[in-house]
Amino acid sequence: MSRLMIEASTPLCLLQDAGRFGVRHLGVTQGGAADWCSMSWANWLLGNALDAAVVEITLGGFAVVAEEDCLLALAGADLDAQIDGQPLAPWRSFRLAKGQTLRFTQPLLGARAYLAAPGGFTAPKVLGSSATVLREELGGLDGMGLPLAKGAALGYSGEALAVREMPSALRPDFKTHAPLDLVLGAQIGQFSGQSLFDVFNSTWTIDSRADRMGIRLLGAPLQYQGAPMISEGIPLGAVQVPPDGQPIVLLNDRQTIGGYPRLGALTPLSLARLAQCLPGAKVKLRPVVQDVAHREHVEYLQRFKGR
Repeated sequence: MSRLMIEASTPLCLLQDAGRFGVRHLGVTQGGAADWCSMSWANWLLGNALDAAVVEITLGGFAVVAEEDCLLALAGADLDAQIDGQPLAPWRSFRLAKGQTLRFTQPLLGARAYLAAPGGFTAPKVLGSSATVLREELGGLDGMGLPLAKGAALGYSGEALAVREMPSALRPDFKTHAPLDLVLGAQIGQFSGQSLFDVFNSTWTIDSRADRMGIRLLGAPLQYQGAPMISEGIPLGAVQVPPDGQPIVLLNDRQTIGGYPRLGALTPLSLARLAQCLPGAKVKLRPVVQDVAHREHVEYLQRFKGR
């Protein structure tokens, strides 16, 4: 087995895959890569299964040293990655020679980078996944839900392919401010008319109170006029509105049930874009029907085939 030794890390650097499914009835959340698109492309660059375990690096502060010559891949945010001080752009596979250091310093564009190795990083599967969820103490290198720490080893055993670069036409543009698509939910009609106007015609600001559980949007307070709710299951991307009227988009590490009214849920593609937004970024919401969202999702998945 080949290994990378972790020279520096932060609590925001985690081992992730596609997450856990079929366990929410046990009160266990999904977890998994916040930007599933970038995770998938990092794996695609190496010929891995798209859901193989990767390192999710949020904001930087992460460094690894190669124990032997290896081929790795990087996708997602530009966190000023460097190999022994030389810049490394994302969306490509690359060679790291024995003894060289790969370091991520600071966010230049986007928030989360994804580092992949041939065959995926090796870790025990807990309830079918290696995804790290700190709150539930599940996943990660030892299965106990701990973040990646200095001195730990990242092992992998897959076979390396040739160096590969993702076509520029397929790379997401984190500079654009495309609206985030929202599939309307059951409680949408119980918000005031002014609130419904504000939801889709206002610009929302990403609050600093943002993590893998949820991202709060700051803007015009929304007013819910319906009856109190009984707690119900919460899907990935649900946009709930607590009493202060400021929406919260629930992400991979969300709670499994909740009783706040919801506007609906962001599409998976919009969630991936939101995961790359830094605090203070401006976003807009756009209503979309489920059939359209499903078709766009299927079309996106087709991009991974035949390449």
